[in-house]
Amino acid sequence: MSIHIDDALQAYKRCFDSTPTIAARAPGRVNIIGEHTDYNDGFVLPMAIEHDTLILGVPRQDQVLNMRAETLGRSARLRADVPARSAQEPWTDYVSGVIAELQKLGYPVSGADLLIVGDVPVGCGLSSSAALEMAVLAFFEKAGGFQMQGPDAARLGQRVENDFLGLSTGIMDQFISRCGRLGHALFLDCRSYDYTLVPVAFKDALFVIANTACPRGLTASKYNERVSECTAAVEALKHAKDKGNKLRDYTLADLEGVRHAMDPLHFRRARHVITENARTLDAKAAMESGGLEQLGTLMTASDISLKEDYEVTSPELDVLTAIARSLPGCYGARMTGAGFGGCTINLVAKNAAESFSAQLLEGYKKETGRTGEVYISAPADGAGAFFLS
Repeated sequence: MSIHIDDALQAYKRCFDSTPTIAARAPGRVNIIGEHTDYNDGFVLPMAIEHDTLILGVPRQDQVLNMRAETLGRSARLRADVPARSAQEPWTDYVSGVIAELQKLGYPVSGADLLIVGDVPVGCGLSSSAALEMAVLAFFEKAGGFQMQGPDAARLGQRVENDFLGLSTGIMDQFISRCGRLGHALFLDCRSYDYTLVPVAFKDALFVIANTACPRGLTASKYNERVSECTAAVEALKHAKDKGNKLRDYTLADLEGVRHAMDPLHFRRARHVITENARTLDAKAAMESGGLEQLGTLMTASDISLKEDYEVTSPELDVLTAIARSLPGCYGARMTGAGFGGCTINLVAKNAAESFSAQLLEGYKKETGRTGEVYISAPADGAGAFFLS
């Protein structure tokens, strides 16, 4: 756990003048490769990181929810029996959404006094929202004496975003936050929900995450726009040869065969998704065989495709990846997350990681005037909860 629980306990006592009985946590994530493939029923390869959302709480006998987001310095009082969105405190929407989905499934949910604290950077593509959803779920599972299966828990979190929040997001973020395992990445088939834990055991390399310190400009409308463009591409492909309802069902040869009849923009969007699925399969094989050079090459190719075909990078992301690839010890670099700001992930030789990080931040500051951040994290465990003694 990345957060000192003693500090959180003291904060809880300050807020509620009592002692919590349950602690729940869930990690953020970084996606090694497989971007904008999840909502196309494709493949992804993320890992959980050593940055968490932690919830301390006491279940109540009534339906009152007293919540304190310590990191944000915000408090709210809602009701568990009438979960609803809040224009004044939008961070509570993730809590209310989880409760609403649990109620639909018939699980017991009561009120609670909750303290939420976290160190998953917000708005930079490391899935602070999914970490909150999965930590909330873990808390109510422990409080209610029930336990959902990992894939079912992830699907619940996706429904929070799709149905409660109106975002056309895929399932990757919730899946890795719930099902991640120490020392492993997670290869996920976003259609079947079959997954494989892939050891991250490079003797001579590690992943360095770099934050542009430029919050993502990706609004719900831009994200949904990409989803719509992929749907339009599928319709053009189906018109020629109906092989399925998602880009996952089509090959690059299929796409080339209808290029003349397809909107050029939709063609490029589809080309990214189809080639990214192939890269993700190849990346899994490279990680399993220890192929550092191959994995780095695939990461860089992914970044170029995201920039040129999917158009979800930003000037700051492009500066970071360009500098990274120019530095000694870097095998490959790519943007990670939905895009339009946020973070990059870099595969770097261990003996060069310190100098790489320093030079990367120095070069970034010189070119953009912004002060970035670097995080080095081993793969972490997924969400869980426990009773406090």
